[in-house]
Amino acid sequence: MAETIENTTMLPLMEAFYTIQGEGAHSGKAAYFIRLGGCDVGCVWCDVKESWDASAHPRVSIDSMVSEASKFPGRLAVITGGEPLMYDLTKLTQSLKTAGFKTNIETSGAHPLTGHWDWICLSPKKFKAPLPEIYDHADELKVIVYNKSDFQYAKENAKKVGANCQLLLQPEWDRQEQMLPLIIDFVKENPEWKISLQTHKFMDIP
Repeated sequence: MAETIENTTMLPLMEAFYTIQGEGAHSGKAAYFIRLGGCDVGCVWCDVKESWDASAHPRVSIDSMVSEASKFPGRLAVITGGEPLMYDLTKLTQSLKTAGFKTNIETSGAHPLTGHWDWICLSPKKFKAPLPEIYDHADELKVIVYNKSDFQYAKENAKKVGANCQLLLQPEWDRQEQMLPLIIDFVKENPEWKISLQTHKFMDIP
């Protein structure tokens, strides 16, 4: 359940770091990542399962988060998790914008949308369906391909987003050797889609 605005002056922070966005529509850009703890989606292939338990991560003030982010020259802030929309992100995004940041979110869409966003990456998961209202707000639909059935899942979700939403398919990292050739063939047959790769893993950066 999302917390109230009054309770979100502090949020469970798993990690925060300055790096290069490695995947999705903004791949290659310098970005400050704020990874919040807590997730109830439960993807079996999640590569940050240590983020799931919110109580395992210290609560950090939003002012402190923004102050740390502001030490770096980049002004793109990516809020991720876990599932960041478990919390009301209004104050966090307001504070980041006041400090001159563009705000991006990576979300499964399984919780109500809060916050002020320049870019919303919706990455829907079969394990817990997105709320219907999130689709109209998505700037980017990023579907993780773990097995062949995910292509049909991607098509079903693409029908729900707006005409200007970017459509991306991304192989699950451990299944990349098997799934990437299928993704390449799919995109060649369905050119409205693009391929997203986790380039940060190739670059060996966070």
